[in-house]
Amino acid sequence: MTDREVRAAVRIRGLRRTFGSVVALDDARLEVRAGEVHALVGENGAGKTTLLSVLAGHLRPDAGEVEVDGASVFGAGRARGWSTRDAWNRGVGMVHQHFALVPRLTGEENLSLGVRRARSGWALPTDWVRERVHRIRAETGLEVDLSRQVEALSIGERQRLEIVKVLLRDPRILVLDEPTAVLAPSEVEGLLTLLRRLAGEGRAVLLVAHKLDEVLRVADRITVLRNGRTVLEADRAAVTARSVAEAMVGDAEALDAPQRTTVEPGEVRARWLGRTDGVDLELRAGEIVGIAGVEGNGQRELARALAGRETAAGPGGSGGAPGRIHLPDRVAYVPQDRGREGLIGSFDLAENVALGHHADPDVRGGPGGAFLRWNALVARTREMIHTFGIRTSGSRATAASLSGGNQQRLVVARELHGSPELVVAENPTRGLDVAGARFVHDQLHRLRRAKHAPAIVLVSTDLDEVLALSDRVFTIVRGRLTEVPEAERTREGVGARMLEAGEGRAARAGEGTS
Repeated sequence: MTDREVRAAVRIRGLRRTFGSVVALDDARLEVRAGEVHALVGENGAGKTTLLSVLAGHLRPDAGEVEVDGASVFGAGRARGWSTRDAWNRGVGMVHQHFALVPRLTGEENLSLGVRRARSGWALPTDWVRERVHRIRAETGLEVDLSRQVEALSIGERQRLEIVKVLLRDPRILVLDEPTAVLAPSEVEGLLTLLRRLAGEGRAVLLVAHKLDEVLRVADRITVLRNGRTVLEADRAAVTARSVAEAMVGDAEALDAPQRTTVEPGEVRARWLGRTDGVDLELRAGEIVGIAGVEGNGQRELARALAGRETAAGPGGSGGAPGRIHLPDRVAYVPQDRGREGLIGSFDLAENVALGHHADPDVRGGPGGAFLRWNALVARTREMIHTFGIRTSGSRATAASLSGGNQQRLVVARELHGSPELVVAENPTRGLDVAGARFVHDQLHRLRRAKHAPAIVLVSTDLDEVLALSDRVFTIVRGRLTEVPEAERTREGVGARMLEAGEGRAARAGEGTS
């Protein structure tokens, strides 16, 4: 496309949006051209999701101008608002960071609701949806199970369903908020390839992502937000990962991986006995055990069982003997879905901290410790806000008022506080910027070097994270754990073992769409 043919599909100028005393956007600007993949990056709380929500019609800004395909849709004296329906009608489709799915409906019913047309009458266009999903699967490698209720799907499966839902609408302007956070490496590659193809068809693609390697592989241009302001607009060829990180957080050192230290494993903190392959799983103090696998292969059940949240078949495989799990008294759990399992959005930050610390004698008082000492809980919450760099107006702000990344920081801060004997972490850096992810990694290393170190189980769809942090690595395929020999602990070696999981899931998804 020549310079004369290039047009701005989206142009935003002087955007401002506040939430009470919190300034989310302040004179932000963005220009996305037709035929390009444009990456919007910034640290947690920089205003990225707020800007996307304005573009998609979910939020009304306090000031500024928004143009779509050269037409003003907000500002410049326009009296009429800009709604989600207006955005859809102008071809803006958004993949949300926080899923917009109906939990009690199946995947097929959710997709059908999103594409109902006048000719369908009252009937849902299920046949059309199945045909389109089959084509999208072939083009992207994204597998979705249409037969199950959304509430029964893993967070990775729901993410894939959310992406497919928007692709069904065939948008001219595709907006994606952290779409790769819980996808397997092969699915990430398929999605990035799809974004390049969509841009090649003349569409505008706006991508928010925290993983700079993904951004630099796929983007034509990059915009960086910092503290609600646009601080960098540049062509991909003019920047490096380090210069983008510098613009995001002011500290390029945030990109550097933490220095790994050798820690001699200590006493056994937890055991899972009775695996059907004849090998028991032991978790030792000071050791990080990484579990890698494609979503939907039993990671969630494994993590919840190790955290004491549910019983499950032994890690030797589903259908075998349940086995016996021996857990310590103090287990910290970072769940995969902070919205459903980690936080209560309407509770303030101190109340959410109390959910995990209510049994701590240091925050209890009265006869027999019958009452919570809220002053102590508020003080502890303020300490976590400071230590973990949580961007908020204070300890009495609701969890729902935080950005996704800051919600994740709150969950991690609450669970890693104190002296747990076992830490079970599912995708603990999901939604975190480079500095936040580095901070969490540093905290895990700090814990493993502590005098009374816990055993740490890291369940992650981020293969690089598993390989960088883990002392031992396992893959999980259709519920079966297999330890990866040290010689195979590479992206290629572990990825090859995970491919078996992807092929198995594809077969199951195909059955669900028939």
